[in-house]
Amino acid sequence: MTRAPFDVRDFGAVGDGATLATDAINAAIAVAHAVGGGEVVLPAGRWLSFSIRLLSGVTLRLDEGCVLEAADPARHAGAYDAAEPNPFDLYQDFGHSHWHNSLIWADDVEDVAVVGSGLIDGVGMTREGPGSRWTRQAGEFPVSMANLSAEEMAILVPDLEAMAGHGNKAIALKNARRVRLEGFTIWRGGHFAVLATGCDDLTIRSLRIDTNRDGLDIDCCRDVVIADCRVNTPNDDAIVLKSSMALGEVRATERVEITGCHVSGFDLGTLLDGTQGRSQQLAPDQDRVTGRIKLGTESNGGFREITISDCVFTRSRGLALETVDGGLIEDISINNVVLREVTTAPLFLRLGDRGRGPEGTTRGAIRRVSVSNLTAWDILPDYAATIAGLEGHPIQDVTLTDIRLVYAGGGLAEWSARRPDDMAQAYPEPSMFGPTPAHGLWARHVDGLRLDNVRIETLTPDPRPPVLLQAVRAGRFDRLDLGAAPGVEPIIAEDGSDFTLDGDTP
Repeated sequence: MTRAPFDVRDFGAVGDGATLATDAINAAIAVAHAVGGGEVVLPAGRWLSFSIRLLSGVTLRLDEGCVLEAADPARHAGAYDAAEPNPFDLYQDFGHSHWHNSLIWADDVEDVAVVGSGLIDGVGMTREGPGSRWTRQAGEFPVSMANLSAEEMAILVPDLEAMAGHGNKAIALKNARRVRLEGFTIWRGGHFAVLATGCDDLTIRSLRIDTNRDGLDIDCCRDVVIADCRVNTPNDDAIVLKSSMALGEVRATERVEITGCHVSGFDLGTLLDGTQGRSQQLAPDQDRVTGRIKLGTESNGGFREITISDCVFTRSRGLALETVDGGLIEDISINNVVLREVTTAPLFLRLGDRGRGPEGTTRGAIRRVSVSNLTAWDILPDYAATIAGLEGHPIQDVTLTDIRLVYAGGGLAEWSARRPDDMAQAYPEPSMFGPTPAHGLWARHVDGLRLDNVRIETLTPDPRPPVLLQAVRAGRFDRLDLGAAPGVEPIIAEDGSDFTLDGDTP
């Protein structure tokens, strides 16, 4: 027997955008949960709320014309649920370490969903958190609270106090099983539009997100599908997989499929209004706008069996696969990806040694990465596609097949002589090394690099070599079209061995 939906109006909610509906929505959820599960409906209207606690067996449906507005503690009588204590908050920032201080949150639940064609407006939430790059000086990167000096802690404590009563995530899920998020829109979602940590069997489908920081953060999750989503995040990452220590254990993010998604770095709000603005040039870290798909930076548990397919990047940074906190990245398949207006490197594989983790955290590894049918054009000339391991810890078995990279060109000749050090402990971004000494592909400390049908072009001449290989072993190169400027060697190899080139390669 199908149970009738629970309408929040029957519990006293008023959708006038002025009357708080928090208690009514939570009451409807509690009743639905108590009778064994059901659907709680927010019909058309503007529903003002603080924290909504999603319980097992409950689907929250946002109907067409529904706007769920995040209340503002400065303007409305009430507060978001407190950020719960977390003894494992030393190795990631405040936002990753807490879930209850959110507009919608669920903790240790199963069979839950948020669906419908309505909109979540996070106007009353903060996009900041103590220790974040947003609350520190421009250009600084996030740091672990465990690494703060006494002076920095003195600055941070008021920030922690200032967060009391505030919410900084639109949706936060912790230790949830069988979760579905489908069909709705998130506008200005706070620190994270969606944060899912330790979740199994998670499906995110057909969301539209236009937000001031991260879009979808998937942390320590397994068996995840992210499909047909449109995510605009000029200031931070659009779809990002992480594997932090927020749960107090080393847990991989694994068996994730990202397909049919479009990520971008348009001006905030201009995805939703359709204008796709391009005024903003820099993100808060002082690199160009973000908006990408990324693995990392939090990477204690690593990433396994990740598939990214049929995705489009527009006016954003490129694909990034990063492990710097001891985790293993392995068995990654990327296919049929198009990048336009690329604001840093189109592809960035980085094995580093930040080592943010418990005592004994060692260097991780990257192995068995396959990228095929990738086309990128109008790429910022400063940064080539980069595959950067560490001396004694090479990245292993990377295959690039059917790749076309079209750079703006016009780099400086003196960049060709640059040989940056490994910068093992630095925060991983393509800009960490400065302008790259090659204009197309720069690989260093790699064992097993296969290039097949790779074409590199520039719209204006570039005096750097198209490809620079440093400490690369076991390279096989077939069907390359590298488009070097007159008098420039197409491939420069230093300290490498065991290269095989086919007969068609110059």
